[in-house]
Amino acid sequence: MLSADTKSLIHLNLIPGIGNYTIRRLLAAFGSAEKSIAATSEELAQIDGLTPDVRQQLIDGRSRAPLAQELQLIEQHQCHIVTISDESYPPLLKQIHDPPVLLYIIGKFPLQDTPSVAIVGSRSPTEYGKTTSQQLSYQLAERGITVVSGFARGIDTCVHRGALEAGGRTVAVFGCGLSIIYPETNRALAAEIIESGALISEFPMTMPPRGKNFPRRNRVISGLTLGTLVVEASERSGSLITAHHAAEQGREVFAVPGQIFSGRSRGTHSLINQGATLINSVDDLLDALPQDYTKVLGGESSKLTVQSPPSKRPDRVASPQSGAKRSAPAPQPKTNLNLTPDEQVVLSAMDTDSVHIDEITRVTQLPIGKVSSLLVMLELKGIVQQLPGKQFVKK
Repeated sequence: MLSADTKSLIHLNLIPGIGNYTIRRLLAAFGSAEKSIAATSEELAQIDGLTPDVRQQLIDGRSRAPLAQELQLIEQHQCHIVTISDESYPPLLKQIHDPPVLLYIIGKFPLQDTPSVAIVGSRSPTEYGKTTSQQLSYQLAERGITVVSGFARGIDTCVHRGALEAGGRTVAVFGCGLSIIYPETNRALAAEIIESGALISEFPMTMPPRGKNFPRRNRVISGLTLGTLVVEASERSGSLITAHHAAEQGREVFAVPGQIFSGRSRGTHSLINQGATLINSVDDLLDALPQDYTKVLGGESSKLTVQSPPSKRPDRVASPQSGAKRSAPAPQPKTNLNLTPDEQVVLSAMDTDSVHIDEITRVTQLPIGKVSSLLVMLELKGIVQQLPGKQFVKK
């Protein structure tokens, strides 16, 4: 049974144009989602940083938001809701800059007390990429590691299947609502994942798989885990955004070397050149993870425990390259691409000197989550550079 405050938080999350940043401001000002959703125009006007347009969106949107339909779908799909104030909220995810205010979850949620790793990569992988990602996922899962990915075609699908084949746990983070299976070809896979792991989304149940959702989805994939492994990625791959988020969140970044003449390996090779840990075997990855992993969670010391794998499976990943492991700075592939209108708005809000993300958000009047995603894209395009303390500067 959902509490009244959880229902109110779901209600807020349904209002178009009202993102995490605004919801957190409301919660801080009113103390609860119930009071926030019931606030008058006069009360909303007292909150610093809420523009007249945002206030009007809140007033108009709360009466139009399909709350009854949303609650019905939550019950129909046996979905449970975890809010950022709940004890069961993933502790690693809570540490990131812009954590979701709530999570929709179908299945078993095993991330509170177990180490987890993300594996992502191309939607159009080579056979090498498919085999490598599935094998690594299998080997991690059989050692008791929860494997997280994005449920997309290609590498993500191989990752989830590898963990399931090992009898392990995998978590799929959706870029749409959980009442929608996207891609449709993965419907049977979704049912298998629910048996031992979970489907997760921060989006309302009927949210379609829009392109702008996936950069936000990617920060959740990396935020849930101790590290992110990229297997095959082109220079413009969304997997590089996930790797960037991981580095920005202070998590490990790994990359599997690929075939040197394959365009799908250029992104992963770029990550390695920038300092991502090169992975030749599952042991390379496990050795690089924080061994006292609960210290990362802010808990008492507990050693990373992995099970001994069956001897029938080789630990080495077929690779044409080798190299030493290095720490992973934020990846910054440099490519000059055409800017979208929103990217131009963000860029125009930046002076010649460095500027804090909060100032960019204030000037552009865009949700902070969107500004963060746009800055990631501008950084990947080599147009801006992130400095310590969430400062950004034009290159």
